[in-house]
Amino acid sequence: MSETDEHRYDDIIDLPRFVSQTHAHMSNYDRAAQFAPFAALTGFGDSIQETGRLTDERPELSDEERDEMDLRFRILELHFKEDPFVQIRYFIPDEKKEGGRVVEKSFEIHQIDTVNEVVIATDRKRYYMNSILDINGSIIKKYRNSGR
Repeated sequence: MSETDEHRYDDIIDLPRFVSQTHAHMSNYDRAAQFAPFAALTGFGDSIQETGRLTDERPELSDEERDEMDLRFRILELHFKEDPFVQIRYFIPDEKKEGGRVVEKSFEIHQIDTVNEVVIATDRKRYYMNSILDINGSIIKKYRNSGR
């Protein structure tokens, strides 16, 4: 390094820092944001997180279990006007990938729609019969205990 290079800024080094009269002072946070790295992989983190999210395989009912469910739906169809309270276990398919999750819910039945194969709760929520894995309630127990 030459001596002229060492003293290149001697004439301005001690001058006061310029302060604009027209522009507001930028905060250190905003100034640092200008130099933040560019997010070239926007959404990549979300994609990695989604890939790592686990889903369950849809449980398959045996022939005997399907027959039992059909019987239970028929019992409920005969007694739905009594607004029977039931507990169900049903499968909800995942919207983004294969599989889904099994959920338990309790509610009063408002209607059984055998044409569209839907159980309708008193809050008007619909549960498709082919997604219901198990259904229990006092009406079913009462019917079973009566020996019918």
